[in-house]
Formats: sequence, C-alpha cells, structure tokens
Amino acid sequence: MLIGRIKSLFQPKRKAKLSRDDIQAIFRTKYVNFKILLDSNSELLKIISEIEEKLRGETVFGMSFVRSQTLRALFHAGRMIRSFESLSGRSFPTLSEVLDQIHHIIQQEQDIQPAQKTSEYILPYDQITKKMTESVGGKSANLGEIMNHVHLPIPRGFAITTTAFEGFIQSKGLVEEIRKRKMELDIIAPETIVSVSESIQQLLTQAELPEEIESAILNAYHLVFDSIPKPFFVALRSSAIGEDSQMSFAGQYLSVLNVPQENIIQEYKRVIASLFTARAISYRQHMGIPFEDAAMSVACLEMVPANVSGVMYSSHPFTHEDNIIIQAVWGLGPYVVDGIITPDSYTLSKCDPPQILEMKTSCKSVKLVSGKKGYLVEEPVDVDLQNQPCLTREQASLLASYALRLETHFQCPQDIEWAINADGRIRILQTRPLRKNQINAEGCLTSSELLPGHTVILEGGSVASPGVGYGPAYHVRSEADLMAFPEGGILIASYSYPQYVLVMQKAQALVTDFGSITGHMASLAREFKVPALLNTKTATTSIEHGEIITVDAYSGRVYQGKVDKLLEMRIEKKWFMQDTPVYNLLRKRADLILPLNLVDPKSAQFIPDNCKTIHDIMRYIHEKSYGEVFQISDMASDRGSMSVRLKARLPLDLYIIDLGNGMSEDAFQSSTVTVDQITSVPFNALLRGMLRKDLKAMEPRPIELKGLFSVMSQQMLAPPNRNTERFGDKSYAIISDKYLNFSSRVGYHYSILDTYCGQTPTKNYINFQFKGGAADDVRKNRRVRAIEKILGALGFLVESQGDRVTARFAKEQPAVIEEKLDYIGRLLLFTRQMDMLMTTESSVNHLAECFLQGNYSLEPKG
Repeated sequence: MLIGRIKSLFQPKRKAKLSRDDIQAIFRTKYVNFKILLDSNSELLKIISEIEEKLRGETVFGMSFVRSQTLRALFHAGRMIRSFESLSGRSFPTLSEVLDQIHHIIQQEQDIQPAQKTSEYILPYDQITKKMTESVGGKSANLGEIMNHVHLPIPRGFAITTTAFEGFIQSKGLVEEIRKRKMELDIIAPETIVSVSESIQQLLTQAELPEEIESAILNAYHLVFDSIPKPFFVALRSSAIGEDSQMSFAGQYLSVLNVPQENIIQEYKRVIASLFTARAISYRQHMGIPFEDAAMSVACLEMVPANVSGVMYSSHPFTHEDNIIIQAVWGLGPYVVDGIITPDSYTLSKCDPPQILEMKTSCKSVKLVSGKKGYLVEEPVDVDLQNQPCLTREQASLLASYALRLETHFQCPQDIEWAINADGRIRILQTRPLRKNQINAEGCLTSSELLPGHTVILEGGSVASPGVGYGPAYHVRSEADLMAFPEGGILIASYSYPQYVLVMQKAQALVTDFGSITGHMASLAREFKVPALLNTKTATTSIEHGEIITVDAYSGRVYQGKVDKLLEMRIEKKWFMQDTPVYNLLRKRADLILPLNLVDPKSAQFIPDNCKTIHDIMRYIHEKSYGEVFQISDMASDRGSMSVRLKARLPLDLYIIDLGNGMSEDAFQSSTVTVDQITSVPFNALLRGMLRKDLKAMEPRPIELKGLFSVMSQQMLAPPNRNTERFGDKSYAIISDKYLNFSSRVGYHYSILDTYCGQTPTKNYINFQFKGGAADDVRKNRRVRAIEKILGALGFLVESQGDRVTARFAKEQPAVIEEKLDYIGRLLLFTRQMDMLMTTESSVNHLAECFLQGNYSLEPKG
C-alpha cells in the first residue's frame, strides 16, 4: 500500500478525456495558427527585401510605398505575435510592448504633410506668395512672389487652383477610373506607360467640367482681361504641385500658348490631362511622387507677343564659374527650351551693372510667333536678322540684373524664362531653383586634352550635363525607337526633346545635333545625372547606329570604341532617390524594421527582452515556433483515440489524424485506412518514397557484427532512465489536403517533418528534423554527417548539432516540393539501423553516395 501511494505521487495525472471533435479542434487551431504565422513571416521577408531594394536608390518609389510597407510590417508582426501566443498557449507581453513602442515612434514621425489649401477655385496673382504652392503649384506661387515681393514685371492673369483640379477629378468617378487604369502600369516597360497615358488623358479631356468650376474660370477671365483691347489671347501654363521646385519637372507638363477665349475650358482640361503624359508619369515615378500627391493648378496669363524670348541661369549649372548665362531666340521661347533652334548665348558678370564677358551668335532661320486667330505658327526670320544678336547690350545687362535680384530673393541660383515684347518691355514668365551639378575641376582639365591613340568621331558640342558615357549608339527617330531603347545605350537624336526622360534611367549618355544647355532636356539630364552633349550639329550623321562609342561630356568629344582613361573618370551615379524627402523618411522607417539583433538562437541573449526591431520580433517567433509545432506529435501520442491506423508495408506503427480533406470520405468508416484513401498531397508524396520496392522496407539491413555488438553494448550499458525511442513506438501523421506534420519512430531514430505543399510557391516549405540513435557518439556523428551530405546534395539548407540534423527547403513549385518529400520518405527508411553500418570514417561518404545513386540495398556495384 505504502509503495503504491509513493508511486502514485510520481505518476502523471490523467488528463481529462476529450471528445474526438474537441481533440480535432485543438489540432486544427494549432495548425491554423502555425500557417498564419508562417504566412506573415513570408510577407515580412518580402517587405524587408523590398525596402532594402528601395534603399539602394536605384528603384523608384513614392510616399504611398513608405506608408503601405510600414503598415504591412506592423500588421504582420502583430499577427505573428498573436498566432504564436495561440500556438504556444502562452502570452508574450514583451513582444507586444516592443511592437507598440515601434508603432508609437512611427506615429510621432511626421509624414510629408501638405500645407493648408485654399477653398477657392480662382486666385488673382496679387494674393499669391511662394508659400501657397499647395494651392497654386510652384510656377504660380513663384510668379506671385515675383510680382508682390521682388516687384519685377509678370504678365497679367490669375491662377486656377488645385482645389478646382480636385473638384474636377473627384466628379463622375474619375479618380477611381484613373487608379484602375494605372494598375496596368509597368514603369520598366515604356510601352505600358504610353498606353496608360493615352487612356487617362482621353478620359480627362472628354469629361465634362463641373459647372461651378467652369463658371469661376470664365468669370475670372472677364474680370481680369475685359479691359484689354481685342483680339486678345491667353497662355494656359501648367503649375503642378512640385513643379518649379527642387524637382524641376522641366518640359513634363503641357502649356498652351495664344489660346482664344472660346477654347479656354477645353485647353484647361488638356493641361490637366498632361499630368498623365507618358513622360510626366515616368518622371514622377522616378522622382518618387505618388499619384495621390500629384495635383495640377493652371496659370491663366496674358499672352506676351514676344519679339525675343529665352532662358537665363543666374549661375553656371555645373562649373565653378559664378557668371550669368542668357540664351535668346527671335519670337517665342519654346524653340529654346525644346532644343529646336540653337540660341544666341551671352555670359555676363555679377557686378553692378552686369557686364557681357562673352557673346556667341547663332544662325536663327525660323521663329515661333503668335497666330492672328490663336495658337502658334512658325515663320522664317528675315535674312538680315538670322545671324544678328537678339539682344542689345543694354537688354542683356537688364535681364542679368533681374536674375541677380531673383537669386538674392530666393536665396539660390535661378532658372528663369523671360520674354520681350515689341515695345521692348521685359516680362518674367517663370523662375525656379537651378539644379547645380558640381564637377571635379581637375577631372575637367584632364579630359579637355585630346587623348592620343583614339579616333575622335566629333567634337565641339555643348556640354549640358557633365560626365562620361560608354556603350552602343542608339538612334532615336520615332516614338517606336524610344520605346525600344536598350539598357546601357547611348541615345543619339536630332533634337533635345524632354520626352527622352522616359529612358534616362537606361541611358549611358545623350548626344544630339541641336539643343541648348538651358533647355528642358538639359535640365532633366542634370537631374538624372546622365552625361549630355548637345548642339553637335552632326551626331546623327557621324555616329553609326550600334557603333560602340565613348562620350566625353567634359570636353565635348565623342570617341570611337572604348576609352579606358576616360572611363576611369566616370562618376558612379548617385541615384536621385537618395536626395528626396521620401527616401529619407523610408530610411528612418527602415531603422525600426530592418536591423537584426537576435542572430544566434543558441545564445542566452536570444530572448524577447532583446528585441528592438520588427525583424527581431519576426526572427524570435519564427525560430521558437518550430519547437511548438514539433510538440504537436507529442500531443498526438496522448490523443490516440481520434486517429486511424495506416495499413501499409512499412516498418512503423503509423496513425493518422485528419484536420480536413486529407483522406477520402470512406476512410472514416473504419479504424484503419489504406494508402489509396489518402488524399493529402504532401503525405502521398512522402509515402511514395517510403513504399519504394527497392528500399526493401520490411527486410533486415545487411549489417556488420562489429556494428551490431557496438549498438547492443551501448544499450546494455545505458542507464535505465535513458529516453531512447525504440522500434515499435507509434508514429503520427497529422494531415490536411496540403499540410503534413509527420513524427516517426523508425528503429532508434526519431524524426519530425512539417510541410506545406500548395499551388502558391511562396507558401510552400519543408522543415525536417532527425535525431536519436542507439550507437555510441562516434557512430551517431558519422550518421549525422551522412544525412547532412544527402540533404545538402538534394538542395536543403542543413544544420546539425550533436545527434540532431535540421533541414529546410522552401518557396518552390508543388512538383519540386513533392519530389523532395519523396526523397525524405526514402531517407527515413534508408537510415534505419544505419548506426550499425557506421564502422569507419569512410562509411559517411559511402552511404551518402549509395543513397544519391539509388543503391538503397547497399549492394556492391556489378
């Protein structure tokens, strides 16, 4: 009696008996939570990978990417914590506290928030300042500042605000329709940009403008312009959010000049639609500006019937020379900025008054002028004026003084467009910050020397963006050519069109026959840091299509073939994304997500208290979750009443627990099932390997007596409390149609397999663990190394420690997963009684080779 009572103190208490449904619910809950955990782990790995890619600065992204990836990371980290707690049956408050702290820091950080917008559809320029960019865009905000605070002349007019734009695109479901069409966009494939662009522009130009917006525009027109003698025309100029700021948007949006009154509303919609031209979409994507941050205001200005127009820089765009550059043509200015005509060029000092240091006059055979009934027409320039300078010395000096005033007021170098009417009066049409690319002065000096031993194809072009480019010449004569532009090519063209922004990320350099350093394409080339050589006169005739060339956009030369000395001077691109506010915000968010501090699961520091980032939380949970899953098999041995036994020629006592759709319906009518009744994909694959006839599963192994005696002596000398599993213990398979958790006892070995095999490769995985054995430590170690060799050769990621081998394989097509499970099935039976065969060191390689060659019976070759 006393002995019986003492024994009862040390015997485990009997667990409360649960129904079959209750037990199945327990297994299903653990299985579901583990699957959710792995799914979120997979998503977090993708998020981390995507953020790391964006931080390299080579791929474009916007604020929407930062926000969405941050929210996704927080969601999946929280989901992993909850699933892990449900899987383990324990709470982990420290993990939740760390995640809450990360969330709090992110909430405290300021997103790039827009300033308060006006509620008005129209604003006159006497009410506009540079602080109102969110309401009227960069161009109009700067014009208002010039008029009201710099006190320089601008054309009369008013701004149609971004509030009007939003009212337009919010009407009749236009926003959702635009979003739907943008889903088809692939920024890497220019042809998709073009098709999406045309579709959205057509949608907007054909849509009806809300009546209240149309009335506001026409009423403002009459109020501002009715006192001016007729006929009278206006210029409708784009003034988008971000335009004429640190990102120039040079030439990306539409401006319509000399518009008659009756066409104002239709042309307004065309300017709005230009927000979605192919080049504008490409530019915004490259500059990381999301769709929701793009908005268009339109400047409605008195049309200046210019006699002379042009562009001036208050500083040189890329050299250390601090002089003013003015470029001018007869007539209207688009022929300057679009690179159609080579303009006159003036270099002036910054003294008071500015003095002309250099003047270059070009031949200007045609000009663009205002049509008498509206819009623009091209006319020939009088022969006696074609080679005459457009500006007098006094006009050039006055313009330069305006440039100095604008630079002083805006506190940075300025890129200014201007026009002079027939009366000689100057009007400032726009100003924006000049993006300067400083270049190495020493490098410039070296490159200006002609390099001996190399053939010069052409020289004398104007350097618009400094640098060196090398690659095959690719002539662009049409839109189709532009769409097919290759990665690493050098773009050769007649004119310097801003449309070339579509391929600037791919281009090694740009070379054109005509164009000026103050044109739109030149500005874009400097923004994208692409070497550009313009106004070469003969690029399209001197350089053959496909010819390998080196462009020296320091000295203005193009060499035949590869010039290694120049390539040594090539400056690695610092991708423009690294200079943007959206990049800096992603960098800050990444510091809370990416760093991994928990690197060694065996370390005593691998605990929740040391988690500092989302990556740490993810790593800890993922590592510890497998221990919880592997305990499912222990539960199964305690819940045998709900399982059915598999009838098959296998040397193990195998019981099955079906979580759903793992067996055919008739399988539940008996306490045993056959292999034919199994419908679980991963379990069937495993059984195929285990039931191979050449494994001779039910036959004894060919053994050496020395090995047998070693195992027997090890067992006889082992203490009685040793927990060695013996042949005959139950094995369990917990299955569903795509899932398998398999724990087997074959001989003295214990293995656990957890796998998922479905149609989505990113969700598929195999986790396999093998341990135990009956021999001494030397033989166990040899067996571990043999299994490690086999699994490594099969493509698994393998780790071993002591007598345990752990292997992982993931993210492959279902057919590949099934093939690997077949091999594991073979391996499980191949390794039975393997300890007895590990008599020498050579046994390790021999057994691995036999398995990989399909010699499962270990018979001698021949």
